[in-house]
Amino acid sequence: MDQQPSNGTRDAAAASISDANGGVPGLNPDLAVPTSMPAMMMPGQGFIPDQSLATTAAIPDASATAPLMFSNGNGVLANKAITADEIALYDRQIRLWGMAAQAKIQNANILLITIRALANEIAKNLVLAGIGSLTVLDSAAVTEADLGAQFLLSEVDSPVGMNRAEAASAALRKLNPRVRVHVDAEGVKAKGPSYFGAFDVVIATDLDPDSFNLINTATRLNGKAFYAAGTHGMYGFIFSDLIEHDYVIERDLGNVATQPRQETRTRSIVNVQTNKEGAKTVESVTKRELYSTWFLASDVAGLPDEYSKSRRRLRSVTPALSCLRALWEFMQIQGGRLPGTREDLKLFTQIATQKHKALNLPSETLRPEFLRSFLQNLGSEIAPVTAILGGQLAQDVINVLGQKQQPIQNMVIFDGTTMEAPMYPLHPEVPETQAQVSSADNPTTSAPPPNDPMSAQ
Repeated sequence: MDQQPSNGTRDAAAASISDANGGVPGLNPDLAVPTSMPAMMMPGQGFIPDQSLATTAAIPDASATAPLMFSNGNGVLANKAITADEIALYDRQIRLWGMAAQAKIQNANILLITIRALANEIAKNLVLAGIGSLTVLDSAAVTEADLGAQFLLSEVDSPVGMNRAEAASAALRKLNPRVRVHVDAEGVKAKGPSYFGAFDVVIATDLDPDSFNLINTATRLNGKAFYAAGTHGMYGFIFSDLIEHDYVIERDLGNVATQPRQETRTRSIVNVQTNKEGAKTVESVTKRELYSTWFLASDVAGLPDEYSKSRRRLRSVTPALSCLRALWEFMQIQGGRLPGTREDLKLFTQIATQKHKALNLPSETLRPEFLRSFLQNLGSEIAPVTAILGGQLAQDVINVLGQKQQPIQNMVIFDGTTMEAPMYPLHPEVPETQAQVSSADNPTTSAPPPNDPMSAQ
C-alpha cells in the first residue's frame, strides 16, 4: 500500500524524475510510476529508487491562502481557499504549477469507470494529487484474477465476490483522507446522459468500443472532458476528447513576439500577453485545442498530412494502431468479446490488414510476428504497463485541470515491446477548399469551419 511521502522525499523524487525525463518540468513522482513495485520504472529509462534524499527547495509561506471562484462540478460556483495545511501537504505541486492550478485540481470532481489494474494506477495518482472527489463506477464483482493485478485489493481482506469499486475504495481513502471517494455499483449503461453532467472529467477504462462511444456522446452533451483507455498485456492506448480546451504556455520573449494564429488544424494561438519579471519579459501564450469524438478517432479519421505525405513517417507508425482499430471493430461485430477461436484469429487478421491499408501504411510494417504478439497479449494485465499508461493519463488530467501544459491530442498508442508511446492526432479530413475559404475570411480564427466534423460531433 502506498503511503503519502514526506515533503522532502517528494521533492527529491520530483527532481529525480525530472532528470530521468530530460529535465521536463511538471512531472509528479506520484503521477507516473507503479506503486506495487519496489522501484519506479519510467518509459525509456531504467529503474529509479523509490527512496531519495531530501532537498532544500523553498517552501511557500504556509500562512498564505488562495481564495478562488470556480465550478464545483455541478455548475455551481463556490469560493474555496487553500488552507495552510494543504499548502504544506501539496507544497511541491504548488511550486510546479502554481496556487491557482492547485485550487482547480482540489475542486475537481472526477468519474472513473471500471476499476481494474489500469484504473488502480489512475485513481491512486489522482487521489495523491489532491483532487476534490473521485467517484468509482463499477458493477462487477472481485475475482481471483483481480487480486493478481490490482494493488488496491488486499487478499487479506477476502474481497472476492465483493463489488469491485467498493473493495478498492477503502485503500483509496487511506491514500489521501482529504479526497472524497464515492462508490457507484450500478452499470454504466444504466446511466442517463444527465448523470455525467455532475463531473468535470470522465475517465472510462477497459470497456468495449460501443460503451466508450455511448459515454463520449453523453460527455459531449454535457460539455465535459472525456478520456478512454485500456491495456492488453504489453499494449495499450489513451484517447482524449476535451471538446475545446484552452491552456497557457509561459516562456521568455524571443526576438519576434508571438502573434495569434492557426498553428495546426486543431490548435491555434488565441491570446498573447507579456509581463516583466525583473530584467526579462515573459510571454503568456493562450492556445486552444479542438477535439474529435471517439467514434471519429477510433475508426473514421486518418493520419494527419505530416504522416500521409511522408513514406518515412508512415513506416514509423506503430502497427499497434492498426491492431487496436481491428480489435475495436472485431468487438463491435462479436458483441464485445475478444478473439479466441481459430476463426476469430483469421477474421481479426483480415480486419487488421484492412485497417492498416486504410491508414495508407506500408504492408510490410504489419508483420505476422507482431500480429501473433498482439493476439497473445489480449486480455492480460501487466503492472509496469498499467503504471506507465495510468501515470500518463493522470498527469494529463492534472494538466488539463490546471490549464498549464499542452494536453494529449488525441490518441496515444503504447507498445511495451519497444517502450514507445507515440501520440497521433486522429481527425477527419476537412475539404481543402473549405479550409481555404475559412482561412481567407479569418486568418487568426480559433474555431473550426462551420461544417468541420469536429465542430458537429
